[in-house]
Amino acid sequence: MNSWGKRADMLVHEEAPFNAEPTSAALAASYLTPTDTFYSRNHGPIPTLDPATWRLEVDGLVDRSLRLSLQELQDRFEEHEVTATVQCAGNRRAGLIAVRNIPGEDPWRDGATSTAVWAGVRLADVLAAAGVTQGDAAADEVHVAFQAPDVSELARPSQAYGGSIPLTKATRPEVLLAWSMNGEALRPVHGAPLRVVVPGWIGARSVKWLERVVVRRGPSENYFQSVAYRLLPPDADPDAAGPGDGLSLGPIALNSAILSPADDSTVSAGTVLVDGYAFAGDGRQVARVDVSSDAGETWVQADLGRDRGPWAWRLWHAEVHLAAGDAVLVARAWDGTAAAQPSEAAQLWNPKGYVNNACPRARVHAVHR
Repeated sequence: MNSWGKRADMLVHEEAPFNAEPTSAALAASYLTPTDTFYSRNHGPIPTLDPATWRLEVDGLVDRSLRLSLQELQDRFEEHEVTATVQCAGNRRAGLIAVRNIPGEDPWRDGATSTAVWAGVRLADVLAAAGVTQGDAAADEVHVAFQAPDVSELARPSQAYGGSIPLTKATRPEVLLAWSMNGEALRPVHGAPLRVVVPGWIGARSVKWLERVVVRRGPSENYFQSVAYRLLPPDADPDAAGPGDGLSLGPIALNSAILSPADDSTVSAGTVLVDGYAFAGDGRQVARVDVSSDAGETWVQADLGRDRGPWAWRLWHAEVHLAAGDAVLVARAWDGTAAAQPSEAAQLWNPKGYVNNACPRARVHAVHR
C-alpha cells in the first residue's frame, strides 16, 4: 500500500496533489468499492484534521448560526446511510484525449468512479436546525455552499476548495454530511472527519474536509464552482475562461464502462464474458445495457446486477461469442427516460475533458487455445 492506504496497483496520475484510480479488474471485483481501492481526486495537499478540535460552522442566510463538534453532530442528529456512487466529472477523459490532446488534465480512465455505503447526518436536518428549509428556496436561487481547508495552487488566485449545490438538492434526504465510509470512520484521504456526499452529482460537489456551510443567494463564487467544472465549447480557450463561462456541471450524465475484458487484451475464442458498470446519475434508473461484439452492428442485452437503490451504479454482465481474430466490444446504457449514451467520443470533445459518456469500446484479440 502507498502512504494514503491505497493498493499498490493503483494508477497514480499525480503524487501531489494525489490523484489515483483503481485498475478495471480491481473495480470489478466487488459491488462496494473497498476503501483502499476507491479512487482519489484532490486539488491540493491532503489535510489531516484533529476530530477533537474540528468544528463545523453553519451560517449565511440562516435564522440561527451553528458551531458543532463531530460529537455534537453525532449526538444531536439521527444517523442515516446511503449507498452512493461518486464519479469525477473527468471520468473516462482518456477517451477524449485520444480524440485530441487536452493539456494539463489527468488522463482518467474508467476508474474515477467508485461506490460505498456512506453514513452520517442528513444535510437537511442540520439546515433545519439553523432554521432553513426547502420552502425558503425560490426555484434554485438559494444555494448551499461548502468550504474546505485544502488550498489549491491550481485555482486563480490560489484558494481553499469550495463549491455549492442548490437548496432544492441540499434538502433532499440522500444528501449527507458523512463521517463513515463502508462501516469505518473516514480516512484523511477521503475527507475525515466530515465530508459532503451529494449522490447523483459530480464528485466535485461532494466536498471533503468540510469546515463551513453557508446558505447564500446564487452559486458559490469559489473558483471550483465559478470557473472550473464547467463545460466549455470545443473552440474555447480554457486558460482564458472566466467566472460563469460554459455550462455548470451538476447531475451526472448517463454513463457506462467495460471493465472486462480489458482494452487491447487477448481472450479465448468462443463464449466470452463481458462485464462492466452503468450509472444514470441524479436518481435516474439504469433501465438496460446492450453489448455488441461487432463494433455495434448487432447487440445482446446484458444482465443487470442487483439494484441497490437510485444513487448507486449497476454492475452488468453479458456473454458474447467471438470467432478467432480481432473484435470491437461496445456497451450502450439506457436510462428510465429511454435516453441512451451517445455513440462517439469525438462528438463530445471539450477542452477540459469533462463528461465523456460516449459508448465504451474495448478492442480484443480472440485466439484458439
